[in-house]
Amino acid sequence: KNNYLMSIVYFGDVLGVAIADYSTGDFFVTEIETGAELIDEINKFVPSEIILNEYFAMSGIDLTFISEKLSISVSTLENWYFDDDSCRAKLKEHFHVNMLDGLGIKDYPVGIDAAGALLIYLTQTQKSDMSHITSIVPYTTGKYMLIDSSSRRNLELVETMREKQKKGSLLWVLDKTKTAMGARRLRQMLEQPLVVGGDIVTRQQAVAYLKDEVITREELREYLNPVYDLERLIGRISTRSAGPRDLIALKSSLSMLPHIKYLIRECSVELLHELHDEIDELEDVCTLIEKAIVDEPPIAVKDGGLIKEGFNDEIDRLRTAKTEGKSWLAQLESDERERTGIKNLRIKYNKVFGYYIEVLNSFKGNVPEDYVRKQTLTNAERYSTPKLKELEDIILNAEDKLFSLEYDVFADVREKISAEVVRIQRTAGAIAQLDVFESLQRWQTRIIM
Repeated sequence: KNNYLMSIVYFGDVLGVAIADYSTGDFFVTEIETGAELIDEINKFVPSEIILNEYFAMSGIDLTFISEKLSISVSTLENWYFDDDSCRAKLKEHFHVNMLDGLGIKDYPVGIDAAGALLIYLTQTQKSDMSHITSIVPYTTGKYMLIDSSSRRNLELVETMREKQKKGSLLWVLDKTKTAMGARRLRQMLEQPLVVGGDIVTRQQAVAYLKDEVITREELREYLNPVYDLERLIGRISTRSAGPRDLIALKSSLSMLPHIKYLIRECSVELLHELHDEIDELEDVCTLIEKAIVDEPPIAVKDGGLIKEGFNDEIDRLRTAKTEGKSWLAQLESDERERTGIKNLRIKYNKVFGYYIEVLNSFKGNVPEDYVRKQTLTNAERYSTPKLKELEDIILNAEDKLFSLEYDVFADVREKISAEVVRIQRTAGAIAQLDVFESLQRWQTRIIM
């Protein structure tokens, strides 16, 4: 289920509406004219939170009943959030455009204010650049069937009237999807039924193809099963909140893409052919994670043990220092005894002076010039050398440096994956639709049989 934030702006006779799901990056905008249409949009998306401009109080639309019924938090924000110039500037800045025409929303001037205010609000509350919100989708309410709240309730599209549970609803009957993305997409389709005949037929053709191609659909279902929620994974990656296990989940999901794409490679059905082209196998992203991240990383990012051996030379060196430091010191002690001829030379350690070479006074005459005195005792001298100092720095700081460096390398890998957000989101959308069509054909097959 999506977790939507809705922004509503009232200016005169027009209502601008913007809806976004921060966790998936979905972002929509539209304009409507009546309170009934607004109530329908709220029932359709069931947002967790609604923000309004101050002028909305003059619209005569009372949201109290529906907000209490659906447990929606409603807040009225100061008018500067909805300032036209600020909202347009925010949209241009976020989508890196000089003009809004390229976003396809120029015909929604009030919707632009709702969308800009929503982004400003998210920026303040989420404290992130929201780079995973890569597009804004304008839509007209006329493209979908208008279903009033009473009809939605009586039809039990996504929940039952009495228990308010999914079980027993139309969604429960139809939902045989294998992925969270597909489940959300199916829910969206049920809550926004198409009314354009051509669009309906196009969907039917895709479902019919999968119903007839038994082997293809069964293999497709097998490959969809291991796919995690790509939309929310890339959302966490883009907002720098993803951990190493999220990357492993992403890798295992991406490894299914070549197989899924291969299954529909020769499909002549228009919509499935389009989905085939939309799927990016993302081999470069999968390979990066495979090379960089261990197969079973710890939960916490800063606990170390994230990066595979061979991916980063410095990490490998620090790991070796952490585990083989004593062997290095023993070898250095042996080398120094042989070089100096001091048979009882010892390398020791204490918390005050760190590592040092201890030489009895009777052998002081054999001490080389590169030895640096650290401490004088009654019967011995303590020294350091550049080599010993180097080993000391490596050994004593190896663990701290290792954990810090592993985190930096992990963050760099995460950043590189984040740069591919558009490719991953486009692919996730195609996979979600495929999952829905495969789910619907199973229902259709049962009815026919």
